Amino acid sequence: MSEEREDAADSAEPAEKPAKASRAGRNLPAAIGVGVALGAVILVSLFTVRFLFIGIIAAAIAVGTYELAGALRRAANIRIALVPVLAGGQAMIWLAWPFGREGALTAFVLTVLACLLWRLRGGADGYLRDVGASVFAAAYLPLFGAFAAMLVPPGDGVGRVLAFMIGVVASDTGGYIAGVLKGKHPMAPTISPKKTWEGFAGSMLAGVLAGALTLTLLLEGQAWQGVLFGAAIVCVATLGDLVESLIKRDLGIKDMGNLLPGHGGLMDRLDSLLPSAVVSWLLLSAFVPA
Repeated sequence: MSEEREDAADSAEPAEKPAKASRAGRNLPAAIGVGVALGAVILVSLFTVRFLFIGIIAAAIAVGTYELAGALRRAANIRIALVPVLAGGQAMIWLAWPFGREGALTAFVLTVLACLLWRLRGGADGYLRDVGASVFAAAYLPLFGAFAAMLVPPGDGVGRVLAFMIGVVASDTGGYIAGVLKGKHPMAPTISPKKTWEGFAGSMLAGVLAGALTLTLLLEGQAWQGVLFGAAIVCVATLGDLVESLIKRDLGIKDMGNLLPGHGGLMDRLDSLLPSAVVSWLLLSAFVPA
């Protein structure tokens, strides 16, 4: 998720703007509708059979991987070893359920090996480039996503997932509102011109409040732990936004895809969720041991 969707990369041809767009460049009604629908699907999975959420993660990672591979191929002729990365990615997600970190890391190592072998048939031209991109994709999407899957199995897994999701959503929403209303000082003008320090302050305020509430009300945590949790989520989510923005600027594209109206591709929604999943699992394991 991003605080405010950045403009198209400088080298990309400007896309035609929707008729109804917010100051931040979003089709706000469509963005809200898609966000509510996605949230409803997640909540239904968590409050019926919570392990269905792992299936949602697996599906999202597969779609995001496909989008990233397509963007790299179209913009830079970089060819990810898509079959090994997709298959290995599913193994990382599902093996993280019964085997935790060991399962995910074992699947990741085997995926890297498979990428090295898969690309042999393409010859030496671009071998290092393509293998490097394949390993990056395997780490950036499914390996990070496996940490979200590891939030589910404990008895209080629903609370852990909600703390993670609410923290990211609060960061995104607080930053969006503060940035649109008060944003004047860009954080990283060469990477994401619309991301401002005022927006970051709004993210931090909302994220810290969300963390304090979720850890005390949904989990057996302390308020100070929730404050630290929320602040960490905001910092990592913001970093995730900036990293994906930098990738898109390097490729000269606006969005990774067009699957979600008002948002872009699914990968454009996963940018802050993926690194936040890693930090959420680490901090919640320390603060509220299962």
